[in-house]
Amino acid sequence: MKELKEIEVKLEATPDKQISLTDPDARSMKTRGTGIVGYNVQTAVDAKHHLIVAHEVTNVGLDRDQLSSMAKQARTEMGVEEITAIADRGYFKGEEILACREAGITAIVPKTMTSGAKAEGRFDKADFIYDASTDEFQCPAGQRLIWRFSGIEKGMTMSRYWSSHCPRCAIKEKCTPSDYRRVSRWEHQSVLDDMQARLDHAPDSMRIRRQTVEHPFGTIKLWMGSAHFLTKTLDRVSTEMGLHVLAYNLKRVMKILGNDALIAAMRA
Repeated sequence: MKELKEIEVKLEATPDKQISLTDPDARSMKTRGTGIVGYNVQTAVDAKHHLIVAHEVTNVGLDRDQLSSMAKQARTEMGVEEITAIADRGYFKGEEILACREAGITAIVPKTMTSGAKAEGRFDKADFIYDASTDEFQCPAGQRLIWRFSGIEKGMTMSRYWSSHCPRCAIKEKCTPSDYRRVSRWEHQSVLDDMQARLDHAPDSMRIRRQTVEHPFGTIKLWMGSAHFLTKTLDRVSTEMGLHVLAYNLKRVMKILGNDALIAAMRA
């Protein structure tokens, strides 16, 4: 019990309230809901040849803060001015998508579906149509939700809208159990709207993502076997992953160019 009390004190002193007694750098991975203690490997893969153009090993358990960083690394490594970054919904975060936009990177990420109202059979936020010319929303009953105030929520400037007609609405039970249905809008929501429009016009984007990024992961995991990483601490695991990526890319280039062409290119 004394030992556990000492560990509890150390645990409370850590920023993320986590301690791994096996590997001091390993953390609980929340990706895909596994909770497994380990590392989060990020890769950027080109869609044409399936080469890993950039990778990074982190001990951050979520993907949503990684989009702009990996996209910028990929653009630098590929030596191009324009790049389209396609990621799954685990990377959806407004600030990251805005950072891509500001860096000149085209991002395509599907929105996370977390609407409690829709799950309970009520109108979703998507059912409220925004009119940029008047800065108002129109609800399913045809009423106008006007701007009421703006404030900071989780570091983001959000505006709040609602209609005075809510208490008298004939379909209120399909909308909200509260007196008024309030709708929020981020100050940079247009960036997310533009991205959703790109996704709507490119419905095969997620199929391309699966065929591109899952290919290298599946191959490398097969090589690793059930144990996956054999080393400990972030530095050593990063080195181990770097060797896997190097081996994977070499084998891919051998397949694409052939051994003789690869050797000639290396000598040149």
